[in-house]
Amino acid sequence: MAESEGQERTEDATPRRQEQAREKGQVPRSRELASVSVLVVGAISLMWFGQALGEALMALMTRLFSLSRAEIFDSSELMLVVVGELLHLILPLGLILIVLFISGLVGAAGLGGVSFSWEAARPKLSKMSPLSGFKRMFGTQGLVELLKSVLKVVLVAGVAAYLVYINLEDFFELTIDTFPSNLYHALDILLNFVLLVCCSLLVVVVIDVPFQIWQHNEQLKMTKQEVKDEHKETEGSPEVKGRIRMLQREMAQRRMMADVPQADVVVTNPEHYSVALRYNSDMDSAPVVIAKGSDFTALKIREIAAEYDIAIVPAPPLARALYFSTELEQQIPDGLFTAVAQVLAYVFQLKQYKKGRGRRPTRPDDAYLPIPTDLQHD
Repeated sequence: MAESEGQERTEDATPRRQEQAREKGQVPRSRELASVSVLVVGAISLMWFGQALGEALMALMTRLFSLSRAEIFDSSELMLVVVGELLHLILPLGLILIVLFISGLVGAAGLGGVSFSWEAARPKLSKMSPLSGFKRMFGTQGLVELLKSVLKVVLVAGVAAYLVYINLEDFFELTIDTFPSNLYHALDILLNFVLLVCCSLLVVVVIDVPFQIWQHNEQLKMTKQEVKDEHKETEGSPEVKGRIRMLQREMAQRRMMADVPQADVVVTNPEHYSVALRYNSDMDSAPVVIAKGSDFTALKIREIAAEYDIAIVPAPPLARALYFSTELEQQIPDGLFTAVAQVLAYVFQLKQYKKGRGRRPTRPDDAYLPIPTDLQHD
């Protein structure tokens, strides 16, 4: 985006950015890990299965050099001989190839895991651009690859020279050994050389793997603006979220106002708070708060209560206690049972009086409504 242009990429990639990069095939990879794993495992597999492979090859050559006249001039017979001998090579050679295949897969997926992306496999003109090629050759990545190549040459040459130096006596013994013991001895030395030289390249792997992880993280770093934009996309912009919350509050208030006509009494702090209570002995074990509000909402509750001839009882301490200690559609706290019971008794007596039964009741005095200290609010 235009706002993020010119900004430094100082923020670590978010999980969403990392997932998007993975979908595009952008994962850390170490070619050195893949190639060295194949080399080392290949050397070990030759040490394990090389003898069986050598014996099978020797048997093959011995059989082919000892063909009879009939076998040579009969193509079908010759083919049977060749195929039969080649079958002996399948097991040792197949074992070596399977081990190499598995090591190649494990080495390739060892850093970055298994990931396939059509987008990464799709040909891109930018990759075929000579200018992009020169940038890769002479950029940071090209320099790193050059240093790794130099390090590999130094390691291989140094280890090979050291192995030759410490095995000079074995080389001299080869000249006095008899066949085929000298051949087996030479093969043992050669396999050990190959394994140790391949293992020396693990130094390059130890350097390359952390570098590839660091480089990958650097490429995925984001600017502060990109982090903010992504947060807006995933969580929603503050303006939209604020609008949604406002609409939710309005809907909740409308539902609450629709419940006010079901109230038995509205307890008020005449200027600021109103709490509508319902008590139905058939469905409520205790009085329930069905509506409450302050200022304009409190006034609206009182207007609806007056419209439906619901008793409005001014009791500031009790109204404040109910407003701050209750939630909608919940029963009142135990500590307010006695005070609310007095108010409800007054309301029920008032209803009887309006029907012409009994004397006009006296409204409970605020000073005599018991409100626990922990529920009192100024």
